[in-house]
Amino acid sequence: MTISQEQATWFAQTFGQLADNVERAVLGKRPVVELVLTAMLSDGHVLLEDVPGTGKTSLARALAQSVQGTHTRIQFTPDLLPGDITGITVYDQKRGEFEFHAGPVFANIVLADEINRASPKTQSALLEVMEEGSVTVDGVSRTVGTPFLVVATQNPVEQAGTYRLPEAQLDRFLMKTSLGYPDHAATLRILDGAAVETAKLNPVVTPQTMVSMADLAREVYVDALVLDYIARVVDATRGADQVRLGASIRGALALTRAVRTRAASQGRTYVVPDDVKTLAGAVLAHRLILHPEAEFDGVTAEAVIGQVMLEVAPPVQRASA
Repeated sequence: MTISQEQATWFAQTFGQLADNVERAVLGKRPVVELVLTAMLSDGHVLLEDVPGTGKTSLARALAQSVQGTHTRIQFTPDLLPGDITGITVYDQKRGEFEFHAGPVFANIVLADEINRASPKTQSALLEVMEEGSVTVDGVSRTVGTPFLVVATQNPVEQAGTYRLPEAQLDRFLMKTSLGYPDHAATLRILDGAAVETAKLNPVVTPQTMVSMADLAREVYVDALVLDYIARVVDATRGADQVRLGASIRGALALTRAVRTRAASQGRTYVVPDDVKTLAGAVLAHRLILHPEAEFDGVTAEAVIGQVMLEVAPPVQRASA
């Protein structure tokens, strides 16, 4: 069943209201805000990599405030244990039985701050929850609930004492993006106090509304020509000269989910090639492994994706449901 035009219009209006509310706290970063919202409504998670002080934490908090659900923040440190994230069972002497104490991962929106500062064992505990949507402690599986979004942050500087995320774990994130510094106009507004404190933002939607929107996004029509376009783009990343390992089939599936949400956010019931062009960098770049020689020459994964998008011809026929 395909999404109706009325549903697509409602989706776009609600999406816009959410983005507007978040942008009240994170000024001048509308494209990144829309990317994070797209990831959440595509049942994915986001990795924000940027220098300190650009608003990564504020973005996650503002999104959490905009959704009338639960949110937590986990500050990753080298001594953080997996149980500190997932929760542990504690023996209750009065009742004579073990009781589960839920960890901070049991929330609708989880901010994993500086994820690269925790040990690989602790990182894996969070990444397992991201993939499965549940936590298994002492043989008992517990669902974390829906919607569920992990916004992980890491700084590309101060790498001493950090644990770089392996490429296989990076593949678990639907998108990787960065905020960057605000432009001059946005900086002046921030200095003038125009940005609203995240704690003062009012909720815009309920968690159930987010679940409904995610369900609608899955019904957006994707023509066979667009699917072929996505497949050719992914194949091209594997054949690029600078790339040692291209995007996986998981990356292709992630891009397909994301473009459906992108189309609905624009009020359309169908995907167009421009949706693929808009999201390809954020969804695919972090999944590529470049040859060391290419990295030494300053080639970036984002540049490779940009070149691929120029070389792979999009379908010329516009097809809708």
